[in-house]
Amino acid sequence: MSLDRRDFLKLGVAGIAVGAFPGLAFATSEIIPKKGQRVVIVGGGFGGATAAKYIRMWSNNKIDVVLVERNPQFISCPMSNTVLGGSRTINDLTRSYDTLKKKYGVKLVQGEVTAIDTQKQTVMLAKGHLGYDRLIIAPGVDFMFEQIEGLNAEVTEKSIPHAWKAGAQTVLLRKQLEAMPDGGVCAISIPKAPYRCPPGPYERACQVAFYLKNNKPKSKVLILDANPDITSKKGLFTEAWKDLYPGMIEYRANAMVTKVDVAGKAVSTEFEDVKADVLNIIPPMKAGVVASLAGVVNVDNRWCAVDFISYESKVHKKVHVIGDSVSAALPKSGYMATSQAKICAAAIIELMQGQAPDQAPTIANTCYSMVSDSEAMHVAHIYRFNAEKQAMIAAEGGGVSAQRSEVEGMLAGHWLENVLNDVLM
Repeated sequence: MSLDRRDFLKLGVAGIAVGAFPGLAFATSEIIPKKGQRVVIVGGGFGGATAAKYIRMWSNNKIDVVLVERNPQFISCPMSNTVLGGSRTINDLTRSYDTLKKKYGVKLVQGEVTAIDTQKQTVMLAKGHLGYDRLIIAPGVDFMFEQIEGLNAEVTEKSIPHAWKAGAQTVLLRKQLEAMPDGGVCAISIPKAPYRCPPGPYERACQVAFYLKNNKPKSKVLILDANPDITSKKGLFTEAWKDLYPGMIEYRANAMVTKVDVAGKAVSTEFEDVKADVLNIIPPMKAGVVASLAGVVNVDNRWCAVDFISYESKVHKKVHVIGDSVSAALPKSGYMATSQAKICAAAIIELMQGQAPDQAPTIANTCYSMVSDSEAMHVAHIYRFNAEKQAMIAAEGGGVSAQRSEVEGMLAGHWLENVLNDVLM
């Protein structure tokens, strides 16, 4: 049986076990020879980079760590909406992986994973393969374009950006706002929960409105929310819209976008057709494609069930999933990904030494939302593992800010720098 590269990729995406074709996983050379205990991590975002650093640090450099990431630099999604508002640039949110390599000895491989053989414990890339003892998948999210007629990856890259992965699309969306005429409309669509960063779209509406208020004051922001109500920080956001941007932001609930007319700059919902000068369509989300390659997507064909003691997949042993792809009643946020990464890192070190990991892990989540160039608010919670429910449960206390403020805005900036330093420095 012969397979070309296209057929090979189709098999991987379909979730068919590569191990069904003996020897296929070793068809190319080993990228980095495996000599001792090794953890391979796929995805260098908040979760993957944190896990790489802490496994090296907490194991006293005894465990070899290889981090596979497609992008040459780290770009923070948290606070990327402020690029749209104009108080930050994309360069302000861009960091190097150099410290992970030089200080902690993490081996970075830039490339795209094409297949994962969980039986032979091998990760395939175009230029070779990597063997592992434990695999961590931190793929973030991918998009369910098929649920919106007329939308696909190419459209989002060229004309209707979702900008839900910070980088080129963030810059494109900013340029579209700059080109929009005064008196124009920017429409932002929000998918049904769960999706990455629950308060993110509402923060985005604030940041777009901030830019328009100061540059194109006759313009408006239209929010088309597929959910029946604002999913996060409702009172704080509605108050900010009323106080800071009166008459500029219109919110419509139960407005799921089902179709996009690219040429006509219009979208359709169940109830109406909407035209706008700038369309920011955020599609429904699912676990990143690498999770499908590993065959660990097992909840609603979208998410990955894990054991919260170690974040080991409930489908395949020695495969761990962290971050946005995890199925849990937890917010899908950058800070949450770092918290999960540390629990996973500690558990893997114990497991590789033949020891039991902590049976009662506790994690935290904090998220700031900037509603102008200087004012912000936050939400914070502690979650503890409940053995009876086999789930992470929010502890008493926590919650949202009493009100937005400039003090919180300053704290948001410090929070971002602290998190980035924790992940990458």
